[in-house]
Amino acid sequence: MIKKYYCLFLLVFSFSVLATLSGFAQSKMLTKGDAAPVFNAPASLAGSESKFSLKKSLAKGPVVVYFYPSAYTGGCDAEAHAFAEMKDKFTAAGATIIGISGDDIQRLNKFSSDPNYCAGKFAVASDAGGKIAETYGLVMSPPKLGMKDVQGMELNHGFIPRTTYVIGKDGKIVAVFSSANDHISPTDHVEKSLAIVKGL
Repeated sequence: MIKKYYCLFLLVFSFSVLATLSGFAQSKMLTKGDAAPVFNAPASLAGSESKFSLKKSLAKGPVVVYFYPSAYTGGCDAEAHAFAEMKDKFTAAGATIIGISGDDIQRLNKFSSDPNYCAGKFAVASDAGGKIAETYGLVMSPPKLGMKDVQGMELNHGFIPRTTYVIGKDGKIVAVFSSANDHISPTDHVEKSLAIVKGL
């Protein structure tokens, strides 16, 4: 009888430990008021590679960090085009824009200079392993077999959920917009973040 209860105890204890560990493993999406994790990332502006530093950008003013699934896909293309179209308004509000995806830097060199998308107006950074996204509580999904971009190229990188963080000069998150949670369009991310930075 004692042996039976001991085995039952071990079973319950094991499940408890596993549940606790899995809870620690799961990322929690950052929200308003949280400190934004600083990062450096390889980036491209108008086709030229550089290093983006969130810390250096925050020294100049607020930063709009927007994560998107992939360059050269419908919603992401519309979002990039909208940011490019409104770039002067963000600049007037003292804000920097940085787009982040799982694309490699070679794809981003082309995307950042493409007149139909980023148009050389703002930088886009590569987070190929999803490490930066993870610090913000975002989970990169694996590549989808056979999925192609608008140019017919197969997409072989992971996808970060479309999420925008508006970060104040003090490094605190002022607002978060998520297409998955808030059910907003890609261009809504642009309009909403512009309204926020104008009020800072």
